[in-house]
Amino acid sequence: MEEYNKFEAARLIGARALQLAMGAPALVKVNKKEDRYMDIAKREMEKGLLPITVKRY
Repeated sequence: MEEYNKFEAARLIGARALQLAMGAPALVKVNKKEDRYMDIAKREMEKGLLPITVKRY
């Protein structure tokens, strides 16, 4: 997994949670009763499955 600073990580998790809320399919197993979009996005990030890239200049 690529290293992100805390600002990049927050932005990525927030953006992915928004995608999930808008109907994007989750890339990890989801427990529908307990999981929130933020939790799903955090697990995806931990496993390195985020479909988002960061460009650094």
